[in-house]
Formats: sequence, structure tokens, C-alpha cells
Amino acid sequence: MYKLMAIDLDGTLLNSYGEVSEKTRKALKAAKEKGIEIVLASGRPISSTESLAVDLGVDNYLISGNGAAVYDIKNQKVIYDRFLTKEQVLDIAKICDDNSFFYNVYTEDEVIASSLNYNILFYHKENVKKPEERRTHINVVQNIAEYIRQSGKDKFLKITVCDESKFIFNSIMKRLKTISGIDILEVAYMSKKKIKFGTEDIDIQYYYTEITNENVNKWSALEFLLKKLNINKEEVITIGDNVNDKEMIEEAGLGVVMGNSNPKMKEIADVIVSDNNSDGVSQAIEKFILN
Repeated sequence: MYKLMAIDLDGTLLNSYGEVSEKTRKALKAAKEKGIEIVLASGRPISSTESLAVDLGVDNYLISGNGAAVYDIKNQKVIYDRFLTKEQVLDIAKICDDNSFFYNVYTEDEVIASSLNYNILFYHKENVKKPEERRTHINVVQNIAEYIRQSGKDKFLKITVCDESKFIFNSIMKRLKTISGIDILEVAYMSKKKIKFGTEDIDIQYYYTEITNENVNKWSALEFLLKKLNINKEEVITIGDNVNDKEMIEEAGLGVVMGNSNPKMKEIADVIVSDNNSDGVSQAIEKFILN
């Protein structure tokens, strides 16, 4: 019998517009009523993930920054962390600034960026549809590195680096790999999201990587939580779509990936469900929890 379900957000629980369908909301509620512990496991900041968790009623724990932090929602505190240091962030920022690479820095409660491009544009458009308390806080500053130096912040979840040119992106990856003490996510395909502009759908497509402290992943964070809750890994279902979900898909009792997943993820999954625009998460819940 399964006791805990960990679910990724972007590309998994959320559709291409950043929304959770009514069908999936009902499935999550039914799973919770059966006593399943549901944990949102995202690359987003704590505040952004928390607002969605509270909205969905799955508000005990969450995993943020691809496993950089486990947050106790009821008690409003971080109970596990593997943050990047300020020195690490500034080293990465220097490489990005020197080479004119677009990047943004995630803290516990905000995303620091220099403009509304790529993933930041998607968050910005997503925010328009949300009440203020549920928005991803985007802090647009003139100079990210200088802002971090002056801000007094010393805990950072991750850095995202983006570009729409594969040639430039490969150059980005090569330079970032010169930094020690960090993990760099190897993403082999473009991120594809949609935003509404009037009555039209606008595609946002870009190559990206995410940089965290060493040995940060969603499964390591989940292992901490499983020990706290006295749950065995065989009693866990994980659902994801991308390489930042790899370890939790491989290690859980049941690893489920979406129909829109990276092909490499489909190779390691126990089960493949419908895509994120066709209620794949709901399908998994109905099949393995409710039935």
C-alpha cells in the first residue's frame, strides 16, 4: 500500500498554462482523504510552491529548489537544506555576466532576475491570473550580482541559466563546468511553455540548465522526509517529467512519468501516463491510489 506521493509541478501537475485542472484537483483531494501524504516537489521557490500547496490542500510538507530544501508548511520553517552559498552564486554570476548569459537566482521567497525573459516571463504571465498572495515573487534588478552582494541574503536554492540558441547554450554549459562544488542539470531538450496574449497562444521555448549545491536532488530531500514520517521507499509514488526528477523516479516504489516527458525519463519509469495537458497525474492517482 502506498503512503506518500511526491509530485513535480511544471510539466507534470501543471498544464502548459501553469494551471491544475479541476479533474486533477478532485483526484488529489480523494487521495488525501484516503490518507495519502501528498508532497509537491518542485524547482520553484518555497513561497511559490507553498501557495499552490495551500490552494490544493496538500499543505504539510513541500520540496523546493529541486531538493535544496524541505519545508514544513504548518510550522512555517525549513527542516532540511542544501543551499548554495553567496560565494558560489557570485562565482556563477560572474561567468554569466562576463559572457552575457541570461540567468536568474532563486532564494527561499523570490526569483531575482534582470528582465522578464524565458522562465521569468512565464512566471510573470502566470502571476497575472493569481491573487497576490499566491504569486511567484519576481524581483527585477539592474545588476543581479551587485544586488546579492548588498542584500545580506546568504541562502540560495538554485540558479537557472537560459538561452534559445543551442550553440550558445552548449557554450554556457562548458564554462559552468569549470566551477567545483556544484551540480549542473543536464537538460538535452528545449523547455516549451505557453502564455496567453489576448486570444492568442504564445510559445516560450528555450534551452536551460539549473545549478544547485552538490548532491542536491529531489530524492535526497524525500529520503529525509521519509525517515521523519517513518515511511519506506516501497510505499512511495513519485510523478515527474524531466531530468530533475530522475533520482526520485528511479528510487521510489513506483516511478511514474508523464506522456510529455523527456525520452530518457520514459526509459527509467515504471509507468507512463497521459501528458500534463491530459490529466496524467489524475490518471496515476485513480489507477494506483483510488482503485
